[in-house]
Amino acid sequence: MCDDTHDHARGIARRALFATGAAAALTLGTVSFAAADGQSQETRTVRGTLPPGAPDFVYVPVDIPAGVRELRVSYTYDRPSVPAGTQGNALDIGLFDQHGTELGGTGFRGWSGGARTEFFVRADDATPGYVPGPVREGTWYVALGPYTVAPQGLSYELTITLTYGEPGETPRPVYPPARARGRGRDWYRGDCHLHSWYSDGRRTPAEIAALARAAGLDFINSSDHNTHASHPHWADEAGDDLLIMLGEEITTRNGHVVALGTEPGTFVDWRYRARDNRWARFARDIRRAGGLVVPAHPHATCVGCGWKFGFAEADAVEVWNGPYTPDDEATLAEWDNLLVASVRQGRPWLPAMGNSDAHRDPDSIGLPQTVVLADDLTREAIQEGIRAGRSYVAESGNVSLAFTATGGRGQRAGIGERLAVPADTPVTVRLEVSGAPRCSLRLVTDQGTLFTSDPLPVTGTGTVEWRTTPSYAAYVRAEVRHETAAGPVPGALAAFTNPVFLGEVSGARTGASR
Repeated sequence: MCDDTHDHARGIARRALFATGAAAALTLGTVSFAAADGQSQETRTVRGTLPPGAPDFVYVPVDIPAGVRELRVSYTYDRPSVPAGTQGNALDIGLFDQHGTELGGTGFRGWSGGARTEFFVRADDATPGYVPGPVREGTWYVALGPYTVAPQGLSYELTITLTYGEPGETPRPVYPPARARGRGRDWYRGDCHLHSWYSDGRRTPAEIAALARAAGLDFINSSDHNTHASHPHWADEAGDDLLIMLGEEITTRNGHVVALGTEPGTFVDWRYRARDNRWARFARDIRRAGGLVVPAHPHATCVGCGWKFGFAEADAVEVWNGPYTPDDEATLAEWDNLLVASVRQGRPWLPAMGNSDAHRDPDSIGLPQTVVLADDLTREAIQEGIRAGRSYVAESGNVSLAFTATGGRGQRAGIGERLAVPADTPVTVRLEVSGAPRCSLRLVTDQGTLFTSDPLPVTGTGTVEWRTTPSYAAYVRAEVRHETAAGPVPGALAAFTNPVFLGEVSGARTGASR
């Protein structure tokens, strides 16, 4: 074994600072390896310090000679104490191969964020989050992502090890099917925001699939952070009873977005901010790959989680993320404001979703879940139901809703649909609920909350009817809320629906049009 050390700490300000067509990046000096020369393994150690205000991405080029079987990288960094309210150090890591680091990710070979301290890549295997394949000759790049940097700076150490030998064979990927055995046109339950051990989750695909089945789900969507490496590992977990769609949570520094149901093997780059004006390109890439664009937890308070890209490119929005919190209440209010604007300005409306964002125990898969009216249990049918807003969100499989509006000559519309009747036509809105003991039922319109019921009995079953006209309510949506301890603050949601639209005005047509 050969060991060598490179120091990047001095003169870092003189390194090349450039724009990758998006967020600024810093490229450091190249780490070089000699040819094998009879050695089985070589190691280089790289040290450096990143100052506060460092670029979003720092690339360490590594010259890979011929004959390498495996590339292994480990890293550490300091975590000095900081004053209360000040961000400490957090350093993400990933890898790009000889195809380079250009935006779009043709060279992408994996990302583990801050979830792992080491990884390896070789032809026949790779660390979860990384893509197996030959370690070809050329310049590779270890990608560092200084997520937060303490006032003292961030000192890091990289250890890069090459193992020489025959490369082995890369397995041919097998993906889950795009359909499961459905029930025809029916309501299907799903959770489309889940994390496995292929990013920062702690559950295997097998464990996630088992928990999804236990929760009574019909479909799920894989959404690991900034990597598609899990896609080939879901095939064995799909079945006639569970549709598994593939995607990614694109985790930028200005918010997160779920790519829902993309073609297998689709990777979507995340290395840009809102100010870079690159988001529309990648939203289009998601749709070209057959996926839906769903901004996730728009009002989450973690660093970089708040959604800054706007909703013009969205197909739906994740209004409820995990156990219900004030963040979700804020998102619900913002979404309702978007509905009001859409009906008054004659623009398409944005459907809402709910997902668990489950990572590890005790996170509950299916809390919440999106219940979709779809023609069958296929990827395209589920996506069409979500895109059209024919769905409601429930905290568990115990909660079921039926929500309709009728008027005129027996005309009827359900969730996500329009009851096209004249403005002065009497309309009856009916909400049926089961599985929600001691919850109150609320009907919300573009004028605000106009009806609140008494709490349901302990059986959790009840029905309410409310009469209105399209001139009084341009849309109606339903909320099912738990009891609250005191005062006018609403209780946590047990369920809510997308709206039913009332009247002949066609401005708020169903779903975002692309």
